[in-house]
Amino acid sequence: MKVLITGHNGYIGTLLTPMLQQAGHELFGIDSYLFEPCWFGPETADIPSLRLDIRDIELHHLNGYDAVIHLAGLSNDPLGDLNPECTYAINHRASVRVAQLAKQAGVSRFIHASTCSLYGAAGNEFLDEGAAFNPVTPYGEAKLLVEQDLMPMADDDFSPVYLRSGTAYGSSPKLRGDLVINNLLGYAITTGEILLKSDGTPWRPLVHVEDIALAFKAALEAPREAIHNQAFNVGLTEENFRVSELAEIIAAEIPSSKIRIDDGAGPDRRNYRVNCDKIAEMLPGFKPKWRAETGIADLARDYVQHQTSLKEFLSSRYLRIKHVKELQDSGELNSDLFWAQAVKRAV
Repeated sequence: MKVLITGHNGYIGTLLTPMLQQAGHELFGIDSYLFEPCWFGPETADIPSLRLDIRDIELHHLNGYDAVIHLAGLSNDPLGDLNPECTYAINHRASVRVAQLAKQAGVSRFIHASTCSLYGAAGNEFLDEGAAFNPVTPYGEAKLLVEQDLMPMADDDFSPVYLRSGTAYGSSPKLRGDLVINNLLGYAITTGEILLKSDGTPWRPLVHVEDIALAFKAALEAPREAIHNQAFNVGLTEENFRVSELAEIIAAEIPSSKIRIDDGAGPDRRNYRVNCDKIAEMLPGFKPKWRAETGIADLARDYVQHQTSLKEFLSSRYLRIKHVKELQDSGELNSDLFWAQAVKRAV
């Protein structure tokens, strides 16, 4: 298939693109390259791409593709809270517009990177795809609004699908240090402390970033009737953990480390456990490789091999919001997260 991937240069995209290339798909990317220098280890080869903010995508950018995989957007709650109106502009309105243009261009499959954050403050019960929504952040709400706007667009010629990923973790060429496992483990490796920034009680459905990439591949290659206008919780039902349990797993992996609750840490409103049986049944191509223990051990080895220091770990290289603020402070990025001087690659 000929596939356009938005946000291909990010945490998920840098694992997904080689996976799809190996499967024989023809790929093209669109990315603002906001996190271009944020490599973990050596840089990997890029795919043919256009340096473009998704808010600037036009119809001609979507012509000729069989599918669009839409990864681009602000990636977490802290970034989403930095400028909520900008979050809705990018993660909601621009995403819906990209889907509308894709449909107009004759793209038959639109795979949207949604999130389990749209369940928000949900308690202790397992939630399937039909559960009620209760997002508590602009990030979670914007993702929900995209699903609600895209569902009426589905027809015989346009099949949107919504992949609600659980809490990502694990090693990637564009590592993020602001994810719960990656963050706790990074502190353990660099300081000897597993620093909890909440009281440890919230539930999180874990899914390794490589398995998230696999879910996008499975949705791309699945029969139309399996994915048409469907939402899928991405992960494994048995991989739901309280944050305190994750700390214990990390302590077992790094025996020299100790768990410490940060001063002023309290409960986190984001609390959800999800059931992932649907994706296992409907997308047989999705067979997750990783479990929490093996994923944590793998990332720990990478941190050690990379000789990650505390200074580096806490730098803008791995903390997305810190990188954005540095770009804004230098005048390279404005308050609406547009580059001050747009540099575009030839299509």
